Amino acid sequence: MSLEEIISFFECPNQTPLQKIEDKITKTYQVNLYIKRLDLVHPLISGNKFYKLKHNLINAKRLNFNKLITFGGAYSNHIYAVSAAGKILGFDTIGIIRGNELNEKSSKTLEFANANGMKLHFVSRDEYRKKEEIISNFSDAYVIPEGGTNQFAIDGIKDIELDKKADFICTSFGTGGTSAGILEKYGKKSQIIAFSSLKIKPEEVRDEILKLTQINSQKLMVNTDFSFGGYGKIDSTLKEFILKFEMDNKIQLDPVYTGKMMFGVYELIKNSFFKEKQTIIVIHSGGLQGRNF
Repeated sequence: MSLEEIISFFECPNQTPLQKIEDKITKTYQVNLYIKRLDLVHPLISGNKFYKLKHNLINAKRLNFNKLITFGGAYSNHIYAVSAAGKILGFDTIGIIRGNELNEKSSKTLEFANANGMKLHFVSRDEYRKKEEIISNFSDAYVIPEGGTNQFAIDGIKDIELDKKADFICTSFGTGGTSAGILEKYGKKSQIIAFSSLKIKPEEVRDEILKLTQINSQKLMVNTDFSFGGYGKIDSTLKEFILKFEMDNKIQLDPVYTGKMMFGVYELIKNSFFKEKQTIIVIHSGGLQGRNF
């Protein structure tokens, strides 16, 4: 695609409603809970990844790159989205995958990426940490960081329109880009809560987000109570919550990010963290291909 066509592609996303959640819990505690349906922005380049890739890929084309290189694990939403975007928009793609014991059939995500033409390079966890050394071998490729998080990604996240004033806006934390972008755009009027999907200390989450932005940290809250043991981990409690939420609200959640965040939001509602009549907006970050149940 030409630069103009890529710009047009990202300027005309599918409509993503701000959907009100009305169930027994929200009615009992009289809170206004909304979910921003970024899972509907594109069938393959889903959720926040659409916005994190937007300015990266426009910039890559402006710089005349036809090849992209990025990093991720076997279940990475980012790897999935980059491979799809590359195929749709005409970029060759390279994925550096953490885990030299893996192969193209180790997960549905890797199968999908491989089917899209992404060249997968499997490296040990020690090698994976040496990203600069790896990048030096691909000088003809535009580099997109792990998780897609850089200033271009943050600028893309700031293109998300919520169209409603909120007391709280909730995001999932992985690499911090989405939380940083939401904080920059909405942090003057709303409290931002970043729910970590990783088993990590709150101060580490805060540091990762705040090093990406200059916004006043007083508007940023961090919650690490609902990681369910770490990235990609799920137990019967989380699974049952996700299935019940879907039955009640007809909205699918992924178990890696949005499911954990939504579980946390409901726990805070039940513990009266939010006051009656307050408005909470939850950002659905997509990634539904990561569902494995």
